[in-house]
Order: sequence, then structure tokens, then C-alpha cells
Amino acid sequence: MNRRNFFRNGSLFTLGTAMLHPFQGMASNVTGFSGLKSRKARNIIMVISDGMSTGTLNMADIYLSRRSGKGTRWLELYKENMVSRALMDMASANSIVTDSAAASSSWGGGVRIPNGSLNMSREGESFMPIWQKFKSVGKSAGCVTTVPVTHATPAGFCVNQKSRSDQESIAVKYLEHKFDVLLGGGNKYFDPEKRSDGKPMYREFEAHGYTVVKSRSSLLAASNSERLLGVFEEDALPYSIDLENNSELKKKVPTLAEMTEKAIDILKVNPEGFVLQVEAGKVDWAAHGNDIGGLIHDQIAHDEALDVVIKFAMENDDTLVIITTDHGNANPGIIYGDSANKNFDSIQKYRHSNDWILNGVGIETSIDQFKDRVQYANAIDITTDEAASVLNQYKGIGAEDGLYNPRHLPFQTLAEIQKKYNSVGWISMQHSADYVELAMYGPGSQHLKPFIKNTDLHYLMLKAAEVENDF
Repeated sequence: MNRRNFFRNGSLFTLGTAMLHPFQGMASNVTGFSGLKSRKARNIIMVISDGMSTGTLNMADIYLSRRSGKGTRWLELYKENMVSRALMDMASANSIVTDSAAASSSWGGGVRIPNGSLNMSREGESFMPIWQKFKSVGKSAGCVTTVPVTHATPAGFCVNQKSRSDQESIAVKYLEHKFDVLLGGGNKYFDPEKRSDGKPMYREFEAHGYTVVKSRSSLLAASNSERLLGVFEEDALPYSIDLENNSELKKKVPTLAEMTEKAIDILKVNPEGFVLQVEAGKVDWAAHGNDIGGLIHDQIAHDEALDVVIKFAMENDDTLVIITTDHGNANPGIIYGDSANKNFDSIQKYRHSNDWILNGVGIETSIDQFKDRVQYANAIDITTDEAASVLNQYKGIGAEDGLYNPRHLPFQTLAEIQKKYNSVGWISMQHSADYVELAMYGPGSQHLKPFIKNTDLHYLMLKAAEVENDF
């Protein structure tokens, strides 16, 4: 079917199952739905927990509920019946298991493409990304993330690129299209001393009217009247659990919620409205590493950013909020057992991620030193044999060729040891083909069906904003 006809004829709204919408008949009495049929979305904010399996969402909610008696904002929206909810099929053009580039491109370009590319087919056909479409009708556009701002998920909404790995070119294209707010990591793709071509990207952004910030204090002090580029780390930002427990990092690196609030403050000035993508990218990285401390705390960071977004949307009823993930990863979950409650609660005492533990260890580290490091980070006393099983894997490591684990550190071994103490199990260290959670709040949310294909979301956003698809 021609995509333009699909959009104009409203075919999107016949998709999914033949089931009644779960909120039908009660929508008029619910905050998120009242009067939506007569409004369009002037603003759209999409909040993504990259690589979030359903078990990750569950564990974050249970963790917070047992810590404070109150769960996540995401689940609160479900419990209070404030959102439309669906499952979404995230397959790419060449696999039922997608990567982040193809997943983001399905939303960004409205077409399924092969894993590894951004809004480009295997034959080289390009599809205009949705943030460019919204820019062309006068809206401001931005991306906020805890990984490099040039990474796959933000890039999929913004640019066309044959390979997601060419992040230096993605940085250049961001400037060409003048996206209004770009916040995250990735200094090595902007710094002329780190780029392979020596291009002074920070200077070029400044020459085009951007404020460039590299610290939390500079971000918070930045003007709301100029475009903003904020890059706070060489690669990805630290895991939230490590940020929370390091006073120096807290002074330098903003939280996802702080970046989100700043982005909204800048973008909301535009009378034509804005679009914003917010990504908790380190959830995916933690899942790849079977890193439970990193995973739960970065999922909570996503939830704190979501709270900022929902509060804004409640005060601005022309704002559509989309909450989702691009794929599952590692499918973690709490394992049944007599000590499951007590074991899972032990994570409340964690001070650091497994990334922090393992990157502070080398072949010179003794067994007692490693046991002390784990005790400090996790408040558990592992055995001598368990410590030795990890340290033995440091012999011969060091090759810098792994995507999420460049040093080939023994993350899986450490996670297996921790499972005995925290009752969290993992099925893999890779993406999975899960149908993912999708929720919507605000104008346009009433059109969501219980089951959709990932590319449908592209057209739903255009429809909600009443933007014609003549591109």
C-alpha cells in the first residue's frame, strides 16, 4: 500500500486486532483521554527505555515499591488508567530480532529496514526521518540520551546513514539539519582531536548559533533562547547507580531527568510546537552486561525523566507522550525460591554497577581485593572460589573490539555469581524478539489499537499532529 494513501485514508486505525479498545466506554472520564478527539498534538515527546525487556520494567517497579511503597511512574499510569496501552511488533526488514538502528528507523522513517542502517534500505533508498518532517513544518526538534547523542536510537529519528557505526558523519548531519537540542555523550565524535577528519565540530556548532555545554552546571545555566548541544562524556554517560554514588561525577554529569527538563524549557518556546526524543540508552548496555545494578537504576532514571514529561503534558494538554522500548534484551527476571524476597531486596544496598566493579580489576588484583571490591559495591560476601572464577578470566583480555564489552570482561560470570545472592536470572546477553510495551498519553492516544506494527507509530505521530505526509 502507498504510504501516503495509508496516511490519508486513516488505514492506521483499522490495524491490530478486532478486539474492543480496552479503554473504550470509559475514556471520557479519564484525565489522559478527556476531549482528545477535538485536539491535535502540538508537541510530541517520545520516552524510550532502550533494550527494556518486560522483566526490567517489572523489577524496577518492584524495587521501588519495596523501597518506598510507591512504584514507577510508568506503572502508575497503567494503574490509574491514564494511558492507551498496546503491544508493538519490532521486527526489522531482515530479522525478527531487531537492533536499535532498524528499530528507531521504523519509527523515524516509517519503513522496516535491515539491522545496522538508519532510514536506508539495502538497495540504498532513503526515507525522510520524522524529526526532519516536523522541522519542515516549523516545529523544533531535539534528542536527549544517556549514550552518545550520535547513537542509533536518536539518529534514527534524525538522519539517513548506511551504517549506524559512522557516528562522526551523524554528528555532521545533525548540524546540517539544525536540530535544536542535542544532549548526551559522545565527545569523541565532536572533538577535532578525536575525530578521524579533525573537523572542529564544537566550533562549527557555535558558529551556527548553538550554545555548547560540557558540564551539568553549564547545562543548567544555559540560555533557553538558543539551540543547545550538550556533550558530557567521551562515550556514554555513567550508569545512574555510579553517578549517584560519586560526588565528582554528580557535579559534572546531569541526570536524564535534568537533561529532559532543560530540553523542554528550550523547545517549548516555539509557538509552532516541538518534538523530543528522550532515551535511557544505558538500560540496553546494562542488559548486554547482565548488570542488575546498572539496569534497575537506569530504568529508574528513565522513570524520573518520564515523570518530568508527564507533568509537562498534564499542564499542556496539546502534548502527546509516547512511552516504549525498541526491543527486549537479555530477558531478566526474579527467580522463584524461598529467599526470593530477601535476595531481591539485597539490591537495595548496591552502590555500584558491575561495570564499575570489573573495570577496576586487572590481572594484578588479588582474590581478597576482589572480594572486598564486590563487598563494597554489592554488600555481599562472595566465596574465594567465586572470586577466583572471575579473576581467572582476566588472563589475556584487553582486545578493544567488543561493541558493548570492548575489553571482554567477565560480566556473565559475575552475574551468575550474583544470582545466588539476588535471585535475578538472565536468558542471554543479546537482544530478543519480544513484542514491546507501548503507552500513550494525550491527543492522538485514543487512536492506539491493542497491537500494532512498529512502522505504524510513524504515521500515528503525523496523524496526531495533523501533519500531512507529503514529503
